[in-house]
Amino acid sequence: MDLQTLSFLVVGATFVLYIGIAIWARAGSTSEFYVAGKGVNPILNGMATAADWMSAASFISMAGLIAFLGFTGGAYLMGWTGGYVLMALLLAPYLRKFGKFTVPEFIGDRFYSKTARIVAVISLLVISITYVIGQMRGVGIAFSNILEMDLAIGLLSGMVVVFIYAVFGGMKGITYTQIAQYVIMIFAYTVPAVFISLTLTGHAFPQIGLGSTLIGEDTQLLQALDQTLMDLGFAAYTSVTGMSLLNMFLLTLALMIGTAGLPHVIIRFFTVPRVRDARKSAGFALLFIGILYTTAPAVGAMAMYNFINTVQPGPVGDPQGNVVIEERPDWMLRWERTGLLEWEDKNEDGRLQYYNDADEEFAEMAREEWGWEGNEFTTIDRDIMVLANPQIAGLPNWVIALVAAGGIAAALSTAAGLLLAISSSISHDLMKGVLTPGISERSELLSGRIAMAAAILLAGYLGLNPPGFAAEVVALAFGLAAASLFPVLMMGIFVKKMNREGAIAGMLAGLGSTLLYIFLFKGWFFLPGTNMFPDTAEYWLLGINPTGFGVIGAILNFIAAFLVMKITKEPPEHIQHLVEDVRVPRVGTS
Repeated sequence: MDLQTLSFLVVGATFVLYIGIAIWARAGSTSEFYVAGKGVNPILNGMATAADWMSAASFISMAGLIAFLGFTGGAYLMGWTGGYVLMALLLAPYLRKFGKFTVPEFIGDRFYSKTARIVAVISLLVISITYVIGQMRGVGIAFSNILEMDLAIGLLSGMVVVFIYAVFGGMKGITYTQIAQYVIMIFAYTVPAVFISLTLTGHAFPQIGLGSTLIGEDTQLLQALDQTLMDLGFAAYTSVTGMSLLNMFLLTLALMIGTAGLPHVIIRFFTVPRVRDARKSAGFALLFIGILYTTAPAVGAMAMYNFINTVQPGPVGDPQGNVVIEERPDWMLRWERTGLLEWEDKNEDGRLQYYNDADEEFAEMAREEWGWEGNEFTTIDRDIMVLANPQIAGLPNWVIALVAAGGIAAALSTAAGLLLAISSSISHDLMKGVLTPGISERSELLSGRIAMAAAILLAGYLGLNPPGFAAEVVALAFGLAAASLFPVLMMGIFVKKMNREGAIAGMLAGLGSTLLYIFLFKGWFFLPGTNMFPDTAEYWLLGINPTGFGVIGAILNFIAAFLVMKITKEPPEHIQHLVEDVRVPRVGTS
């Protein structure tokens, strides 16, 4: 059976499963729509949380970033994993004990203010819409790979599927769908990794294969990859490149505290019966997440090694060492049709050269000795590396189809969670909580579904014009979460005298400063070229990359909140007692 037909069958079967689960678990009340009736088993909730958290950025983009950034790409790995631990320890149990449906609802009640709730809704919408752009891009890439069509058509196809199963299922349907998506996702990620590790190193566990010797050689995989890249004029894979150590630290920290402030993940801990179950869910989710995250570095390194050796199978500089254009492999032809892989035979020698344009000394030598006229791969989208990896390695078609299904599952699972967070913030927090308190449950459900449909249309449009790769777009969302919601949640739980004026001032300072900084260097997402300054280190404030500025925003949030708290009156006594009660375990719940 040919690859496209098999891909259609595998992916189609998963869609039937998702939609069937959504229909079976269709939400019939607001409690089921927002928090699945608070009756999800902690193990199953841990699995759903892992799927919700491991987005297209984790499945599709992270290993691609690691493949091209090498050691530096580990910032994404460390930040996202460490952030989940931070959230599980510092936020999840306390927020579950508070017992509200959404993060803005907690903020509104804790800070006894509708204004604080509205600012939290605005923050949540900015974070979630930015985040969902990366997911829709991931959906589009996965679909365009299967359909072998342009990214826009793939994105439109993904929007239709998300609409069908997310709008009708609510949190109850999404939860059980995400459990199925986790199983598909983790199987799709690890199976090809095991095959490729066995092929290259003889070790079944990719985590061990990453540090092992290549079969038939005396060289370790990472050493061979370092040498190959340096021969092509690139920096060694294991060196720090692409960002300064300061930006690597800030990015890691922004991803950590941003993870702890993500509303669509926090809301998952409201779906279990008890506080004790929230803690169990966090532990199981970390276990399920660790399977993919310990595999990702090996996937990135092995994908880059196979890619380089496909393009440059012979000695560097040998005119006969590069792949012949007319004989280029099927995986290249497949991705060329999507527009995500493009090339140009600049010296018209009928072969493809992949050397480093940025190294001027190497480039000059290559021109003089090899007649080279520039890197002939004009486009290599980093987000294709995981999906293309099994094709590059020559694995069976069923494995390639499985990876495509896994990539779609990763993007859809997080997109659904984000869309629910957007929906609940509009229908439950904004409409019922502020604008129309007397709205009926039926009308609230309808407004939530309409809001979710509108969010899908907006995210799809923005997904066609993203300000970066999927993981980079997601990193911006994490920075916004770090600057706006994380500080106010921490202060709401651990600072009993933090008042509404301080919380509002902090959220506005953190969100406003981070949004302004991103706008200056990234512009409006849907209007390319609207940035005021070039997005380069020489223009950044103190050399700080926009993806790491969320840490600065968080610091400004804390400073503004405490300064305003000092000059305004304390919160009411019953609020201070409420904060103390949230932090003290109850008998039988901890």
